[in-house]
Amino acid sequence: MAKAKTNYTCTECGGVLNKWAGQCPSCQQWNTLVETIVEVGGNRFSNTHQSLAQTAPVLNLADIETEDIPRFGTGIEEFDRVLGGGLVPGGVVLIGGDPGIGKSTLLLQALASLSKFKKVLYVSGEESGSQIALRAKRLMVDASDLHLQAEIQLEKILNTLADYKPQVVVIDSIQTVYSDALSSAPGSVAQVRECAAQLTRIAKGNNITMILVGHVTKDGALAGPRVLEHIVDTVLYFEGDTHSSFRLVRAIKNRFGAVNELGVFAMTEKGLKGVSNPSALFLSQHDTPVAGSCVMVTQEGTRPLLVEIQALVDTSHAPNAKRLSVGLDQNRLAMLLAVLHRHAGVAASDQDVFINAVGGVKITEPAADLAVLLAINSSMRNKALPRGLVVFGEVGLAGEIRPAPRGQERLREAAKLGFSIAIIPKSNAPKQKIEGLQIIAVDRIDEALSKVRDIDGLLE
Repeated sequence: MAKAKTNYTCTECGGVLNKWAGQCPSCQQWNTLVETIVEVGGNRFSNTHQSLAQTAPVLNLADIETEDIPRFGTGIEEFDRVLGGGLVPGGVVLIGGDPGIGKSTLLLQALASLSKFKKVLYVSGEESGSQIALRAKRLMVDASDLHLQAEIQLEKILNTLADYKPQVVVIDSIQTVYSDALSSAPGSVAQVRECAAQLTRIAKGNNITMILVGHVTKDGALAGPRVLEHIVDTVLYFEGDTHSSFRLVRAIKNRFGAVNELGVFAMTEKGLKGVSNPSALFLSQHDTPVAGSCVMVTQEGTRPLLVEIQALVDTSHAPNAKRLSVGLDQNRLAMLLAVLHRHAGVAASDQDVFINAVGGVKITEPAADLAVLLAINSSMRNKALPRGLVVFGEVGLAGEIRPAPRGQERLREAAKLGFSIAIIPKSNAPKQKIEGLQIIAVDRIDEALSKVRDIDGLLE
């Protein structure tokens, strides 16, 4: 097969060169030239104009008939939850995560389940067939109907898809696949972009559900060009510590479902198993209440989760006090400490403040603000918060407590797990009483601290 003609295009300014150079002569940026395929043909404008006239008529949006998107489950409930209910025919899913976190294990389990009613194909570019067979044997999955191809050349993979005609395909991983049309090495920007585009085109044209496995950088972002995340339908991230048995799968993008859905798994000897009650993972089991611990309800997609926020405040022995946050935004921590000082009179300028979200979960929503401040105040007073207390709410710069979305669902989840007192924003106060849960609605951070002290006085 003759190689296509290539040139080098600057990702910053779009300048084109025949040969690679370290610096773009047009915009003077370094390392921005990537290899691209030169399109050949006659008059590009006339060809494009004719193609659009024949294949892309202008339609009235109101006249287009809509229908429900058909889905099929993978047999793994937590995986289906993150996908928005299951896989979609013709959909392309990109899943990334750290090495060894369980991407290949999860997909092998899913394909083994799907192979009972779908024609599936596992394309591996990182492991040999014997290695995957050993994993399947260790996981004790039924792989009798699961077909495998160990190949990294794009053209051969496309030929296999045309001949075998699978319904579900896994490409593990997209960074190992290369095309003969490009001279650059596998994993380069040009190779990843071209191979992903070709595979996506085949998936859409033949109604094949395709799952691409992607590598991540040391910062945790998907490696390769950003366009990789744009051309696929769904982007999933594996989170969690490889030294822990728990794994989180989060949806960052989903054209067929809600984003920020969370699936919780436990790594066992027989592979990844879904966790039915994930709130239990993020709550420490204390015999007696401890200072600096506060439980909040966070919302991950459609799922409310109870997470314990821990704070440790100690006298600083350095000129600049430390501010460290694990699982929460560190810049927001500095802002909250300023609000606590200005509007509640609690100063921490000479104190080291450490915040941790238990269980390795990452909380990005501002509804954790109130829990962070109550945990900090509890640690500074060295007095535990009341047993059975749960809180949520965003704290503004003026000291006001703003409402959080889906407050009713959060409260019902807390009541279901046995919590008896909830301090929440006044706007989230339910109209009907929730059985077993005392609701304390507050407007400002100083009022919330005062209510906590009142509860302490009643308990004493």
